[in-house]
Amino acid sequence: MSRRSVFIYLMITVLFSAVNAQTRPLLKSQKSTSLNIGVGDRLKDRPVNPIGFDVKKLDAEIETIMKRAIDSMAFPGGQVLIARKGLVFYHKAFGYHTYAKENKVQLTDLYDLASVTKTTAATLALMKLYDLGLFDPDQTMGYYFPKVAKGKKKELIMRDVLAHQAGLKAWIPYWSVSQKKNGRYRNRTVKSDSSAKYPYRISSSGLFMHKDFIEKRIYKLIRKSKVSDDKKYLYSGLTFYLIPDLVKRLTGKTFEEFLYDEFYIPLNAETLRFNAGELFPLERIVPTELDSFFRMQQLHGVVHDEGAAMMLGVSGNAGLFSNAEDLAKVYQMLLNGGEFDGKRYLSQDAITEFTRCQFCKSGNRRGLGFDKPLVQYDANLSSVAKDASPESYGHTGYTGTLVWADPANDLLFIFLSNRVYPTRNNSKIYQLNVRPDIHNLVYELIRIGQGTYTLGRHW
Repeated sequence: MSRRSVFIYLMITVLFSAVNAQTRPLLKSQKSTSLNIGVGDRLKDRPVNPIGFDVKKLDAEIETIMKRAIDSMAFPGGQVLIARKGLVFYHKAFGYHTYAKENKVQLTDLYDLASVTKTTAATLALMKLYDLGLFDPDQTMGYYFPKVAKGKKKELIMRDVLAHQAGLKAWIPYWSVSQKKNGRYRNRTVKSDSSAKYPYRISSSGLFMHKDFIEKRIYKLIRKSKVSDDKKYLYSGLTFYLIPDLVKRLTGKTFEEFLYDEFYIPLNAETLRFNAGELFPLERIVPTELDSFFRMQQLHGVVHDEGAAMMLGVSGNAGLFSNAEDLAKVYQMLLNGGEFDGKRYLSQDAITEFTRCQFCKSGNRRGLGFDKPLVQYDANLSSVAKDASPESYGHTGYTGTLVWADPANDLLFIFLSNRVYPTRNNSKIYQLNVRPDIHNLVYELIRIGQGTYTLGRHW
């Protein structure tokens, strides 16, 4: 970039820094930016690279990986953000919203985060409650969820539950268990017409949910679900449906209010929201699946996950939307030890406790809510780099999203895509190893910059 270009770039940044992100036009210079997100600083554009390796090389390699993925129809487009030492040195958008190639992906566009919600909403709330002395991971499930945790569930320890080794069922298809064999919905579940008893629209095609469905169906099905005596790792999202109610009971605020007040609003994470279609123009939101079995519509601005949809879009299991930049603010805050822009959000103790591997000795890699690197790396099973440190943590999302923070290397990697468009049966993002290839590339270039490694892989 020439000196004149740098000057123009910085002047534009100053002029637009106070403009709301919903209306701010995307600048060409934002295609690949360096944004300081260190402690004591807001997001700032910087035209320099203090990282110590060749960002042009990184850009060329990521372009190749993403072009191959998009050409192979692994997903129509995506966003990639990489930060090190508090500086976002790579931030770029690729492709289009859909294969119709009508709307190019912009850095300001929102993606459905899917299960990244588990760590960015539910687990984040529990960490705050932990700091407030309102949540103890060594307390029982029955203590926190007395109406739902009956029988064997009553004595389950929350540490085991959040590390996915309590024996809970993996998932419950709430929408399908509400149907009869002939396809019609059971009483007090879903109808095609709204009324006082069916006030909640869950589909633009004309589905309305019973007013007591969450309490009488979702919670009941979780309560009645079986608990295995085999306490080995099995990923389960059931408890994450219950956390919004726990937050409300303990704080007096709704799940949304608590997260917005404690984290998203003070972090200035303007796009990190539930039910994004009610808050942002649809042209800013990337669509997900063409639902041909439940809601019978193109899912656009509404949560992809069926269970979260039946929680009216606000769930600890799924439901959040965001762009990469706003998502980065949350995880940079975690990397900063709980601080961001001079404000403390969490204690280092809470972050360490929740992000550490809880049961590595028994082969379970998980933290409390957070995913961790495999205990023994397997390239066919991992979504992250081989060299991601044991201290690193994050989560994947079913829609094709990933966030991964590595405190040992002071590195943050965010990948957003809609690999479920137009169908969830598309697994090419995994077959092509898109996310781990990019993540591995970053670690390899870090080693090159340190003079300890020679890049030998080509994509």
